[in-house]
Amino acid sequence: MYMTGFADEAAGDIGGQIRATKELGWTNIEARNVDGKNLHDISDAAFDAVCEALRTAGIRINCFGSAIANWGKKIDEPFDASLAEARRAIPRMQRLGTKLIRIMSFAVRNGEDQMEAERFRRLRELQRIFSDAGLTPVHENCMNYGGMSAAHTLRMLENVPGLKLVFDTGNPIFTDDRDQPKPWPRQSAWSFYERVRDHVVYIHIKDGHWDAAAGKSVFSFPGEGDGDVRRIVTDLLRRGYDGGISIEPHMAVVYHDPKLTTPEAVRYANYVEYGRRMLTLLDEARAAAAAPKNGIS
Repeated sequence: MYMTGFADEAAGDIGGQIRATKELGWTNIEARNVDGKNLHDISDAAFDAVCEALRTAGIRINCFGSAIANWGKKIDEPFDASLAEARRAIPRMQRLGTKLIRIMSFAVRNGEDQMEAERFRRLRELQRIFSDAGLTPVHENCMNYGGMSAAHTLRMLENVPGLKLVFDTGNPIFTDDRDQPKPWPRQSAWSFYERVRDHVVYIHIKDGHWDAAAGKSVFSFPGEGDGDVRRIVTDLLRRGYDGGISIEPHMAVVYHDPKLTTPEAVRYANYVEYGRRMLTLLDEARAAAAAPKNGIS
């Protein structure tokens, strides 16, 4: 098992991202944005500079946190943009020796018709492109079709052979369970995880709670919210999980809302503190995993 994180929540530039990673004693970054652009979208010259900085620091990119088929891409719009992102990502992943790439399953549509056949067709194509290149796409339960419920994720997996999952502990807290009757309740992180865990090869750690009165997400340090982080990590360890655990704090910088900004020093300090608290929680989970289960699944 190894630790990593979306280090663009620590700093916008690759130097700051590397510095935060090394301060935590880690050797991996889950790459998303560098200087405000996704790693598959920066210029060749900028990418060369990133590669050199990583090489010099002895830090590797374990996963591309891509924007492919994400919540900003609609299923009834042309597929070309997602295919172009995939084709730009592949040679960069190969140069960096990165095997995992986070993808999604397009934005949720209003109404009942989610155009499943077209989603599954596109995802099969993305799966094939990456698999042919020796790479592994992992689908995240975010604001997309697969994130609508565990049932939607399982139906997607049935229709996209070979696709694996990155499970995000925090996303269910803030997401309607579209497998339930209206008015949709919020999802349970544990229940979602329990149903899909056999397909999970990678983990994102977020936590927090839904403020119903304010109608907004409130993010917290790991283990302090409703994301069942401790229970899920303990279960992973009991089951012999040996993959990556990637932190995505969303506390000082909320990635989906660029209007929310904080001074760089606060952003950096929050990320490092989040990582340290996750390491403490992981130690506690190891002890719990080694102890008798006492009837807890």
